[in-house]
Amino acid sequence: MTLMQATTLLFLVMDPLGNIPFFMTSLKKVAPHRRQWVIARELLIALLIMVVFLFAGQGLLGVLQVSREALTAAGGIILMLIAVRMVFPTPETTLEEVSLAAEPFIVPLAIPYTAGPSLLATEILLMSQDPARWKVWLAAVLIAWSLSAVILFASGYLERILGERVLLALERLMGMILVLISTQMIFTGIQEFFGLP
Repeated sequence: MTLMQATTLLFLVMDPLGNIPFFMTSLKKVAPHRRQWVIARELLIALLIMVVFLFAGQGLLGVLQVSREALTAAGGIILMLIAVRMVFPTPETTLEEVSLAAEPFIVPLAIPYTAGPSLLATEILLMSQDPARWKVWLAAVLIAWSLSAVILFASGYLERILGERVLLALERLMGMILVLISTQMIFTGIQEFFGLP
């Protein structure tokens, strides 16, 4: 997987466009002059968690004795489930979210909106494929995070300009792309497990 492919995969899993309404709802009761500061703080916390997990996740796999082929297939299944929820949202997974009574800290903006379980699982998958290329995977994490940070910093502006319908349409488009990627991951895992050409 190239740097661009890894960055694209991480960016799609982070789903910053789909997170805009979540961020806006969670920040409703935060003073307007503090919102950008809170977003910056939460994004930096999320980045720290992502970097730590990128390097610690491989050790976790060793403890659990999970093969690379199984992780590839499992990662594809997880991404497929996420993609299906993006393309076909249900009442439980719509963009409506209960606003917080106080200023959010770590939960839910850093975890799970930015550094969610699916993203952390994807990081483990990348690192397990080729640990020697850790610099490439780290660069992919940083680039994907940076792109997401720019979008989320402008979340208020984008929500006003695009509206909820356009955001939903973009999220479903990203979900369709993620379906293709996850399907390929599942096929690759099966192919490697059975030693198929």
